[in-house]
Amino acid sequence: MLFFRSEEHLKNWARYDSATLGGISQLEGLLSMFSSNVFKRRMDLDYFSNMKSYVGELRGELGGNDKIGVFLKS
Repeated sequence: MLFFRSEEHLKNWARYDSATLGGISQLEGLLSMFSSNVFKRRMDLDYFSNMKSYVGELRGELGGNDKIGVFLKS
């Protein structure tokens, strides 16, 4: 995983390939994804009982988040 400070910085990278543009995720999107209940509630005793709703929330987050790359949405 590589982090770049901006899209311009990424495009100036020597190994940049425009074909991979769909796989680029912004940090905001990743933070949003990893702050969902799937990740936050892992230590709850009823985690597995509520897993279906947590995954549904995560899918909703991924579907409506344009800052997440297409590979994470699959």
